[in-house]
Amino acid sequence: MTKPSDPARSDPRSSTAAHSPISCQLTSPEATADLAQQLAAQLQPGDCLLLEGPIGAGKTHFARSLIQSLMSHPEDVPSPTFTLVQTYEVPSGELWHADLYRLSALEEIEELGLFEAFDDAICLIEWPDRLAELTPAHALHLKLTLDPAEEDCRHLTLTWSDAKWQSRMDEIAHDRP
Repeated sequence: MTKPSDPARSDPRSSTAAHSPISCQLTSPEATADLAQQLAAQLQPGDCLLLEGPIGAGKTHFARSLIQSLMSHPEDVPSPTFTLVQTYEVPSGELWHADLYRLSALEEIEELGLFEAFDDAICLIEWPDRLAELTPAHALHLKLTLDPAEEDCRHLTLTWSDAKWQSRMDEIAHDRP
Protein backbone atom coordinates (compact mmCIF):
# COMPACT_ATOMS: atom_id res chain seq x y z
CA MET A 1 0.00 0.00 0.00
CA THR A 2 1.30 3.41 -0.81
CA LYS A 3 0.26 6.98 -0.42
CA PRO A 4 0.00 8.14 -4.05
CA SER A 5 1.81 11.43 -3.59
CA ASP A 6 4.60 10.13 -1.37
CA PRO A 7 7.20 7.88 -3.04
CA ALA A 8 8.87 7.27 0.34
CA ARG A 9 5.84 5.19 1.31
CA SER A 10 6.39 2.62 -1.40
CA ASP A 11 7.58 0.14 1.25
CA PRO A 12 4.53 -0.61 3.42
CA ARG A 13 6.80 -2.05 6.10
CA SER A 14 8.58 1.24 6.63
CA SER A 15 8.33 2.80 10.08
CA THR A 16 6.33 5.69 8.67
CA ALA A 17 2.61 5.18 9.23
CA ALA A 18 0.21 5.28 6.30
CA HIS A 19 -2.30 8.13 6.11
CA SER A 20 -5.50 8.62 4.16
CA PRO A 21 -5.56 8.16 1.23
CA ILE A 22 -3.53 5.07 0.53
CA SER A 23 -3.46 3.06 -2.67
CA CYS A 24 -2.49 -0.39 -3.78
CA GLN A 25 -2.45 -2.44 -6.93
CA LEU A 26 -4.34 -5.72 -6.78
CA THR A 27 -2.76 -7.82 -9.52
CA SER A 28 -5.28 -10.69 -9.48
CA PRO A 29 -8.65 -11.77 -8.07
CA GLU A 30 -6.67 -13.70 -5.44
CA ALA A 31 -4.84 -10.53 -4.38
CA THR A 32 -8.19 -8.78 -4.07
CA ALA A 33 -9.54 -11.63 -1.93
CA ASP A 34 -6.40 -11.58 0.25
CA LEU A 35 -6.76 -7.86 0.98
CA ALA A 36 -10.47 -8.31 1.71
CA GLN A 37 -9.61 -11.03 4.23
CA GLN A 38 -6.97 -8.83 5.89
CA LEU A 39 -9.47 -6.00 6.20
CA ALA A 40 -12.19 -8.36 7.49
CA ALA A 41 -9.96 -9.33 10.40
CA GLN A 42 -9.92 -5.66 11.47
CA LEU A 43 -13.70 -5.07 11.38
CA GLN A 44 -16.01 -4.53 14.33
CA PRO A 45 -19.76 -3.94 14.69
CA GLY A 46 -20.57 -0.37 13.65
CA ASP A 47 -17.95 -0.33 10.89
CA CYS A 48 -19.07 0.70 7.42
CA LEU A 49 -17.22 0.09 4.15
CA LEU A 50 -18.29 2.00 1.07
CA LEU A 51 -17.33 0.15 -2.12
CA GLU A 52 -17.09 2.46 -5.13
CA GLY A 53 -16.17 1.78 -8.73
CA PRO A 54 -17.63 1.04 -12.15
CA ILE A 55 -19.47 -2.14 -13.05
CA GLY A 56 -16.94 -4.95 -13.25
CA ALA A 57 -14.37 -3.28 -10.98
CA GLY A 58 -14.57 -6.06 -8.39
CA LYS A 59 -16.79 -4.57 -5.67
CA THR A 60 -18.87 -7.72 -5.25
CA HIS A 61 -15.82 -9.99 -5.46
CA PHE A 62 -14.17 -7.96 -2.69
CA ALA A 63 -17.35 -8.02 -0.57
CA ARG A 64 -17.90 -11.75 -1.13
CA SER A 65 -14.32 -12.55 -0.11
CA LEU A 66 -14.58 -10.37 2.98
CA ILE A 67 -17.91 -11.89 4.05
CA GLN A 68 -16.82 -15.48 3.50
CA SER A 69 -13.65 -14.92 5.53
CA LEU A 70 -15.78 -13.81 8.49
CA MET A 71 -18.18 -16.78 8.39
CA SER A 72 -17.71 -19.70 10.75
CA HIS A 73 -18.82 -21.97 7.90
CA PRO A 74 -18.34 -20.23 4.53
CA GLU A 75 -21.38 -20.39 2.30
CA ASP A 76 -22.48 -18.95 -1.02
CA VAL A 77 -22.60 -15.15 -0.94
CA PRO A 78 -24.86 -13.90 -3.72
CA SER A 79 -24.73 -10.37 -5.06
CA PRO A 80 -27.50 -8.26 -3.51
CA THR A 81 -28.16 -6.48 -6.82
CA PHE A 82 -31.78 -7.62 -6.93
CA THR A 83 -32.48 -8.29 -3.25
CA LEU A 84 -30.82 -4.96 -2.36
CA VAL A 85 -29.62 -6.25 1.03
CA GLN A 86 -28.24 -9.57 2.26
CA THR A 87 -27.61 -10.09 5.96
CA TYR A 88 -25.27 -12.61 7.54
CA GLU A 89 -24.54 -13.74 11.07
CA VAL A 90 -20.81 -13.71 11.69
CA PRO A 91 -19.02 -14.34 15.00
CA SER A 92 -18.81 -10.61 15.78
CA GLY A 93 -22.52 -10.02 15.09
CA GLU A 94 -24.57 -9.08 12.08
CA LEU A 95 -23.14 -8.11 8.69
CA TRP A 96 -25.17 -6.26 6.06
CA HIS A 97 -24.18 -6.29 2.38
CA ALA A 98 -26.18 -3.76 0.35
CA ASP A 99 -26.14 -2.94 -3.35
CA LEU A 100 -27.84 0.41 -3.91
CA TYR A 101 -27.37 0.48 -7.70
CA ARG A 102 -31.09 0.19 -8.50
CA LEU A 103 -32.24 2.80 -5.98
CA SER A 104 -32.99 6.34 -7.01
CA ALA A 105 -34.46 8.06 -3.93
CA LEU A 106 -33.29 8.47 -0.35
CA GLU A 107 -36.69 7.26 0.86
CA GLU A 108 -35.99 3.86 -0.71
CA ILE A 109 -32.74 3.63 1.25
CA GLU A 110 -34.47 4.53 4.51
CA GLU A 111 -36.98 1.70 3.96
CA LEU A 112 -34.16 -0.85 3.90
CA GLY A 113 -33.38 -0.25 7.59
CA LEU A 114 -29.78 0.46 6.71
CA PHE A 115 -29.40 3.42 9.05
CA GLU A 116 -30.06 1.28 12.12
CA ALA A 117 -27.52 -1.25 10.82
CA PHE A 118 -24.85 1.49 10.64
CA ASP A 119 -24.85 1.57 14.46
CA ASP A 120 -24.76 -2.15 15.29
CA ALA A 121 -23.64 -4.16 12.27
CA ILE A 122 -20.71 -4.36 9.92
CA CYS A 123 -22.01 -2.79 6.70
CA LEU A 124 -20.65 -3.20 3.16
CA ILE A 125 -22.32 -0.78 0.76
CA GLU A 126 -21.91 -1.00 -3.01
CA TRP A 127 -22.86 2.12 -4.99
CA PRO A 128 -22.66 4.37 -1.90
CA ASP A 129 -23.18 7.51 -3.99
CA ARG A 130 -26.93 6.72 -3.63
CA LEU A 131 -26.62 7.54 0.09
CA ALA A 132 -25.85 11.20 -0.75
CA GLU A 133 -25.94 13.26 2.45
CA LEU A 134 -26.84 10.16 4.48
CA THR A 135 -23.34 8.69 4.02
CA PRO A 136 -21.89 7.77 7.43
CA ALA A 137 -19.00 10.08 8.31
CA HIS A 138 -17.14 7.22 10.02
CA ALA A 139 -17.06 5.03 6.89
CA LEU A 140 -14.00 3.66 5.13
CA HIS A 141 -14.16 4.44 1.39
CA LEU A 142 -12.74 1.85 -1.01
CA LYS A 143 -12.54 2.92 -4.64
CA LEU A 144 -11.74 0.15 -7.13
CA THR A 145 -10.75 1.01 -10.68
CA LEU A 146 -9.97 -1.14 -13.66
CA ASP A 147 -6.51 -1.32 -15.19
CA PRO A 148 -6.86 -0.88 -18.97
CA ALA A 149 -3.56 -2.70 -19.58
CA GLU A 150 -4.15 -5.74 -17.34
CA GLU A 151 -7.53 -7.49 -17.36
CA ASP A 152 -7.27 -9.00 -13.86
CA CYS A 153 -5.57 -6.01 -12.23
CA ARG A 154 -7.42 -3.49 -10.09
CA HIS A 155 -6.30 -0.31 -8.38
CA LEU A 156 -7.69 0.35 -4.92
CA THR A 157 -7.69 3.65 -3.08
CA LEU A 158 -8.76 3.72 0.57
CA THR A 159 -9.77 6.99 2.24
CA TRP A 160 -11.11 7.78 5.68
CA SER A 161 -11.59 10.68 8.05
CA ASP A 162 -12.40 8.75 11.24
CA ALA A 163 -9.23 8.17 13.28
CA LYS A 164 -10.28 4.59 14.10
CA TRP A 165 -9.20 3.49 10.62
CA GLN A 166 -5.62 4.73 10.93
CA SER A 167 -4.26 1.96 13.16
CA ARG A 168 -6.17 -0.64 11.17
CA MET A 169 -4.70 0.56 7.89
CA ASP A 170 -1.25 0.67 9.48
CA GLU A 171 -1.68 -2.97 10.53
CA ILE A 172 -2.81 -4.05 7.07
CA ALA A 173 0.01 -2.11 5.38
CA HIS A 174 2.51 -3.75 7.75
CA ASP A 175 1.21 -7.25 6.88
CA ARG A 176 1.18 -6.78 3.09
CA PRO A 177 4.07 -8.25 1.11
